[in-house]
Amino acid sequence: MKHRAVSVAGTRSLAHTLAWAGDGAAHLRGLMMRMGHDAFAAPSALPGWSRAHVLTHLARNADALINLLDWARTGVRTPAYASREQRDADIEAGAARPPAEIRADVVETSDRLARVVRAMPEQAWSAQVQNAQGRDLLAVDIPWLRAREMWIHAVDLDVGASFADMPAPMVTALLADVTVAMGEKPDCPPLHLVAPDGSTWDVGDRAAATTISGPAPSLAAWLLGRSKGRELRSSAGRTLPALPRWL
Repeated sequence: MKHRAVSVAGTRSLAHTLAWAGDGAAHLRGLMMRMGHDAFAAPSALPGWSRAHVLTHLARNADALINLLDWARTGVRTPAYASREQRDADIEAGAARPPAEIRADVVETSDRLARVVRAMPEQAWSAQVQNAQGRDLLAVDIPWLRAREMWIHAVDLDVGASFADMPAPMVTALLADVTVAMGEKPDCPPLHLVAPDGSTWDVGDRAAATTISGPAPSLAAWLLGRSKGRELRSSAGRTLPALPRWL
């Protein structure tokens, strides 16, 4: 039997995720506009990708999410990407463009996605679609996917952004989201994450968990593989546990 997708939004509302996605777009645009032309070809924090690759990926991600919103609105199956191979080829080709073209592409696709979001009928937000990995999701979660992309890849550009730039409530939502995903991975050790304000998140069985303490943005950066966790403290000693890839 095929199970219907259920939103994983929890306490985050559509209004929250739309605001976080919009703020992320503005944050990313500011970083991008301050980058000199030579900076685009420099390596990003993602292995094998330049900053131009990261920015091109964000533009193509906007196209992909527009496809999913169109699917939700019309009921006509419209996959995020034609194929994984085509996605990768488009990013590779797009990263070779002049910086001005990449900037314009990121801005245009982001603005177009925002227009499609504004035009979404209320009932379409409850429609079921599939993400790029073929997993069912509800359209209401698409702005959350975009918010994650914008804020996390802003850090990946390696031009000075950090998880501390992210709105604090979004960091909380991100940790709730990622700890669930990591808990589904058999090779992820059990973890009990603790922030200075007393907020906690668990991965796996708390009774067997290693406690990791530190600021919420630092916990998120480490859990998502964007930091070595130097600001964090482990109940197991100096060395933090090894983690699998988040995605």
